[in-house]
Amino acid sequence: MPQSLAKVAIHVVYSTKGRHPSLQSFPLRNELYAYMATILRDKVDSPAIVIGGMPDHIHVLCLLSRKFPIMSVIEESKTETSKWLKKQSPDLATFAWQGGYGAFSVSESNIPQVRKYIEEQERHHHRMTFQDEFRALCRRHGLELDERYAWD
Repeated sequence: MPQSLAKVAIHVVYSTKGRHPSLQSFPLRNELYAYMATILRDKVDSPAIVIGGMPDHIHVLCLLSRKFPIMSVIEESKTETSKWLKKQSPDLATFAWQGGYGAFSVSESNIPQVRKYIEEQERHHHRMTFQDEFRALCRRHGLELDERYAWD
């Protein structure tokens, strides 16, 4: 087959360093999501479907590029948004994302449900902590979570 086609959707989740609630401001979060969408599209050819989160973590649903591995897509988005956030306020001068991440495959038929899940983060987190949410995502995707290394 001379043509190469791919459509791989991934749901990426990671927190701020130490789960510090650095992203309290709704306007700042919305600007961050827009900036991250630009980074994903322009720098790593992985357009965002939806980005959302809470003061201490972020969820990204995007289409993974055929040209970049998952690790590079996430590293680029974390690096660029971290630099951007540090310039937004003196309070964010030491901002950092956690070292790790979760990346979960999403089938075409589940994209609408994952999109809704990300859009409803505020409501969802009235019932569940980030740690419990991440544990549940890992279980649902058959990933064994070693908690000794999950929470930096």
